[in-house]
Amino acid sequence: MSNIVYKNFAFSTPFLTGYRELRIPIIDSAGNPAWPELFPIERIEDLRQTVGDRYFSAQMMLQFVPPDRARLDPDSLHLYDDDFDIRNAKIGNALITGVTAYWDPSSGRKKSDGSVCVLIYRDDKNKHFFIHDVKYLLVSDEENHPLAHQCQMVSDFLSKHALHKIYIETNGMGNALPEIMRTVTQQRGIKVQVQKILNHSKKESRILDTIEPILTTGRLHAHRRVQFTPLLSEMLGWSPVGSTGHDDGLDAVAGAICAAPLPVRPLGQRLRPFTANTDFKL
Repeated sequence: MSNIVYKNFAFSTPFLTGYRELRIPIIDSAGNPAWPELFPIERIEDLRQTVGDRYFSAQMMLQFVPPDRARLDPDSLHLYDDDFDIRNAKIGNALITGVTAYWDPSSGRKKSDGSVCVLIYRDDKNKHFFIHDVKYLLVSDEENHPLAHQCQMVSDFLSKHALHKIYIETNGMGNALPEIMRTVTQQRGIKVQVQKILNHSKKESRILDTIEPILTTGRLHAHRRVQFTPLLSEMLGWSPVGSTGHDDGLDAVAGAICAAPLPVRPLGQRLRPFTANTDFKL
């Protein structure tokens, strides 16, 4: 195998002294796949489009790219004006297969972390995601019941989009919100299913691992209304080693992408009539 390259490698572990390191990238310098019978070039390109260039470079090409070099470029978002058409379950030409509403809460005060509710549609066939709406929840410092007031705003958000299920991140103060949300929606005569979510991983890692591969491979879309929220500013200021500002909207988007979606099906499809053959003899 003439294309296999060894190089000297100084291991610090004594029993590995003298061993050599073998590196075989999935594609050689001429663009040929190393194992065409297992990984033809079409499959490799599909893999690249799924995981993104940074992960592909590190895992498949054996060329490590430090995470601190990762950025979230808002110009990589595909902006759209279309609304979701419930009759054919489409946004533009994309067939929507799932939807997720996700709330990453805080107190909602001006000087606190952001309390953000997001709506994500997804096209699972093509692995595209659509940030359809983002709501930053702010309450007055004079508000006596800030959590209940936020639940009312979230209820309005769900009603606007005809949704009846929401994920609520219950780390910290969010632990009390599911019951408050149920009380508020019951008082309004609205049926809403509340799903608790606990996140234990580091926020920067969640954002990096979830959003960056989708964004850099051109599979992340956002409704044009999202331009008028702080989300794009969060993207500009974000870094995996520490953001220069808030990143709560990005964290909510990452949570919504990772959460199990509610299946979406076209409502305009008519059921095909089925006629049984009754012309038989016993």
